[in-house]
Amino acid sequence: MSTCTTASRHLDEPLAGTAATARTWLLIEQPGPWGAQALTSSHLDPTVGRALEAAAQGTGVRIALIRRPGRHADCGTPAERHVYAAHTTPGNVWLHSAMTRDPEQVLDLDFTALGAGDPRSFDEVLQGRPHRNDPLALVCTNGKRDRCCALLGRPLAAELAASGVNGAWEVTHLGGHRFSPTVLVLPYGYAYGRAEAHAVKETLQGVREGRVVTEGCRGNSAWERPGQAAELAVRTASGEHAAGVLTVVRTDGTAPRWEVTVAHADGRLWRVIVARGASLPPRPESCGSALGSPARMDVVAVRQLEKTAAPVAC
Repeated sequence: MSTCTTASRHLDEPLAGTAATARTWLLIEQPGPWGAQALTSSHLDPTVGRALEAAAQGTGVRIALIRRPGRHADCGTPAERHVYAAHTTPGNVWLHSAMTRDPEQVLDLDFTALGAGDPRSFDEVLQGRPHRNDPLALVCTNGKRDRCCALLGRPLAAELAASGVNGAWEVTHLGGHRFSPTVLVLPYGYAYGRAEAHAVKETLQGVREGRVVTEGCRGNSAWERPGQAAELAVRTASGEHAAGVLTVVRTDGTAPRWEVTVAHADGRLWRVIVARGASLPPRPESCGSALGSPARMDVVAVRQLEKTAAPVAC
């Protein structure tokens, strides 16, 4: 039986510019089964889930549930849960972790400050600390949203965990089901599609070394999708792999065409023309959905501008 991932892979649909957008990720451990809308259809108290959705609205914070790879039968309420917060904007990238016995405690966080890159409320409310251990590899496995996420994501998460990747977690939703298995790597916030275990391990090693692996990359969640495509195009054109040195400082225009300015920490600038196209021929964006033409971000031109003093992101 054909799946959305089969069609996308067969048609060689491009990955760049398809990542979910979030300046800050807030991850709450919740074992057991998840529904399609996991914050309100899991063993997390749905009242808390609805309150979390409301608190994060418009703040730049994206909330997801995570669980360790493995069986997900109803295993009761955990005594303590892992909670992570990660900010992905270059120049202020961080990943903090904490433990909590009561997920309702997360509602006391300052979501506006978290979205702006300030971790103080996370540390004060949850006694959080900078996460000095392995980077996180979050594999989307929520089969209630799309069967490909479970069929392809769960084996990948299990393989990573079995091979000793301590930062491997299953996550509720990263978008782009047709690119499964999809993975988000934190703290830098780059998402990957059609992922394989060896490639994820290479990506994690890159994070440890402060570099970005661009193969299979969908983009950095800190940027809107034209910016994601533009930054990856600059990396390809310039051969720059260092993490945290490229910033999308300006995006002019509206759909379907944008001029994106990407700046390097050393003062170099690039102007990237990005156009929104339609993926043809039609294909399902998700298993069970009607055939459609998903939007794609096509880089039309990359031009390096005259070098200036190092810019400040806006």
